[in-house]
Amino acid sequence: MTAKIAFDEVEVGTELPAQSFPVTRATLVRYAGASGDFNPIHWNERFAREVGLPDVIAHGMFTMASAVRVVTDWVGDPAAVVEYGVRFTKPVIVPDDEQGALIEVSAKVAAKLDDGRVRVDLTATSAGQKVLGMSRAVVQLA
Repeated sequence: MTAKIAFDEVEVGTELPAQSFPVTRATLVRYAGASGDFNPIHWNERFAREVGLPDVIAHGMFTMASAVRVVTDWVGDPAAVVEYGVRFTKPVIVPDDEQGALIEVSAKVAAKLDDGRVRVDLTATSAGQKVLGMSRAVVQLA
């Protein structure tokens, strides 16, 4: 499979379709099982508060993976993402209710690079706060 987006058709400033990703406590338990990360800050409210957190928080890698879905959905091939990095700036706080939290992600093409690659800058927020900083992906286009 290859990218469904052609390098020549993309310009700096091109906005990718924004997406929102709901996350509940059940989501976190499923992610813990898949990732093997059973740190109690991700499922035990009492423990999270004891270590100074306001509540249970989402796994950083879960947040990071949710954000890059905006890029992989746009490009049509997850393997087209050749580089991806973030800084974790704030945790995604996940209350114990049916709604949980929402990770809202927007992205735009920030630069056209050599060899048909583009750099995409992402913005991820939850509860009005930026949760990822310096979130960038390099994508190989067709």
